[in-house]
Amino acid sequence: MSSPIRHPYLDHPGPLAFAHRGGAADGLENTLRQFRRAVEAGYRYLETDVHATRDGRLVAFHDATLDRVTDGSGRIGDLTWQTVRRARVAGVEPVPLFEDLLDAFPRARWNVDVKEEAALTPLLELIGRTGAWDRICVGSFSEARVIRAQRLAGPRLATSYGTRGVLNLRLRSWGVPAALRRSAVAAQVPEVQSGIQVVDRRFVRAAHALGLQVHVWTVNEADRMHRLLDLGVDGIMTDHIDTLREVMEDRGVWV
Repeated sequence: MSSPIRHPYLDHPGPLAFAHRGGAADGLENTLRQFRRAVEAGYRYLETDVHATRDGRLVAFHDATLDRVTDGSGRIGDLTWQTVRRARVAGVEPVPLFEDLLDAFPRARWNVDVKEEAALTPLLELIGRTGAWDRICVGSFSEARVIRAQRLAGPRLATSYGTRGVLNLRLRSWGVPAALRRSAVAAQVPEVQSGIQVVDRRFVRAAHALGLQVHVWTVNEADRMHRLLDLGVDGIMTDHIDTLREVMEDRGVWV
């Protein structure tokens, strides 16, 4: 068994509780207001996504376009920040700059999904400028994008696996030889993907044997949270921040 991969980002007693998009169940995902609610509820780990506007401003937003959750429209990468900043999530809350979120919650740690290649360099520049290396873990579905982030930033940046890394770890858990990037600190995965069970005891055991943590998204039901914690997962991402807190309090692992 490999020694656990230690990065300051992971320094926390017990399982990590992530507020997914700040707690998307309230309909105000990725907004300053929603992240504040999560922090006031005791969440230290927050999950968000980033896109870059046409003029290079880094916004905390999940979709490539404004249309689904705001009263604005258009692809963020094609719009200036001046246009994006006028949009309102659920008609009431502005789309925040990620830099403003970092500043607003100086004790919070962030799991950041880099949605587009254009957002990677602005994100790394922001982390370097603010010295936030210990506060951010970078992830992406694109394994190539995460590898590029790691190569540009080095070991000071915490990263998780992309889709290929997760697949290879699943294969490893079944006893199938598969190459894995050893610079990652975590596998961040759905419990089930396309009808295939991703997270089970073998998967968790294989990750821990490599010194990796397992963080599962997006888990909103108390029974699933309990089941995953029983398997030994190291973190859970949820839209329902009150439910996850109650589960962890019941188990005596809420910190």
